[in-house]
Amino acid sequence: MLLGTLAVALTWPNLPDLKAMTDYRPRVPLRVYTADKVLLAEYGEERRNVLRFNEIPDVMKQALLAAEDDNFYSHGGVDWSGVGRAVIANLVSGAKSQGASTITMQVARNFYLSSEKSFIRKFYELMLTYKIEQNLSKEQILELYLNQIYLGHRSYGFAAASRTYYGKPLSEVTIAEAALLAGIPKAPSRFNPRANMKRAVARQHYVLDRMEMLGYITPEQHQQAMAQKIVLRDNTQETPETNIARHGQYVAELARQLMYNVYKDNVYGRGLSVYTTIRSEDQEVAYHAVREGIMSYTRRKPYPGPAAQVDLPEGIENDTERFDIALEEIRNKYRDSDDLVTAVVLSSSATKVVAARTPEQIYELSGKSLGYVKRALVKTGPVSRRIQRGSVIYLQKVDDTWTIINMPTVEGAFISLNPQNGAIESMIGGFDFNRGDFNRVTQAWRQPGSTFKPFVYAAGLERGITPGTNISDQPFI
Repeated sequence: MLLGTLAVALTWPNLPDLKAMTDYRPRVPLRVYTADKVLLAEYGEERRNVLRFNEIPDVMKQALLAAEDDNFYSHGGVDWSGVGRAVIANLVSGAKSQGASTITMQVARNFYLSSEKSFIRKFYELMLTYKIEQNLSKEQILELYLNQIYLGHRSYGFAAASRTYYGKPLSEVTIAEAALLAGIPKAPSRFNPRANMKRAVARQHYVLDRMEMLGYITPEQHQQAMAQKIVLRDNTQETPETNIARHGQYVAELARQLMYNVYKDNVYGRGLSVYTTIRSEDQEVAYHAVREGIMSYTRRKPYPGPAAQVDLPEGIENDTERFDIALEEIRNKYRDSDDLVTAVVLSSSATKVVAARTPEQIYELSGKSLGYVKRALVKTGPVSRRIQRGSVIYLQKVDDTWTIINMPTVEGAFISLNPQNGAIESMIGGFDFNRGDFNRVTQAWRQPGSTFKPFVYAAGLERGITPGTNISDQPFI
């Protein structure tokens, strides 16, 4: 007893100040928006959307308490009944099968402590837990936990996790979805649904059982939640928001560079929101205009041949796992470009090409689909231009028909400004930002004459001069 009292007396004055909690300022990424508040990009190691306690739905709080600490509101930081249950369970199993960390203890670890495991560190954790309980309300502690905890895929806090896994705000999650999220903190790498859906659902069912047992949900709600199929956000699915984010990458990168020049590395954790003068509708129109202009030019030129020729062993299609791995490696090396998708030729003739993107995505191309590449299908043409088994090609859907096309080798750019105030309302720096972030609007050099032509033409139009106006090419005397 005396030793314990002495240990507390020596440890307590050396506990850290709780300012990081009472003045909570987490690392929030830099976000770049259009003028009409559409998110263009997010920069930072941690995805986080901070919510206040009253903004977090009750179902999420209840699911978390059921999963992690059902006695949270009745204990003083350490749940001694939980410690007893864990000790008994671990003795029975002969291994550490159950823990007894409360939410407050997890908050203490997340903010101040390392992952070191020792008796001294555990004692320090207990003292820090009691200090937190004495200085913060239960609502404050729970709010910190809900915003700070890591939940996989660079997501910190449940609001960010809801966006990451479901593509929607936390306020819209169902009981089943909340229970799945609440199951992740125990082991984010094991229980996040993108890593292992089967394991995540098993953990979710445990949380739902606990929620019913604790009276948070009725038996009917429990049954409905158990039956609900979890649908994760499809990161490849196109929506207006994902489109403008992808089509505004040059703008977002320029904004990031400007902010970095001011704040340096701190810019990625200050939670700054940058609103550009870009109009999302104008940006979309500009993006498609540049893409279509470059693709139209490309179609008028002869087909230069496949992007590459890879070794595709005979019969690999019959081994789904090997085939899938081989195709994934090819797609990673020769990446899609928006609506231009990568595929590998399985067989070819003068009238038909069969190509695969995945073992499930097989394309049979004939007729109009081959119009652009007819010369590449005859065996008398140059080998470098010939389409054959193992050829890496690009496909584009035109009028609901997949056609073979090549990745453009030319580039283009676009910028539009408001003539009243000079605000940039759309900017496209190149055909595809992911092929290189060189911005041809701001970084490419042009001849002064070509750059100045729009102003000369605009002045002429303002004075009533048309393309048909005759200009006397004589010196003024």
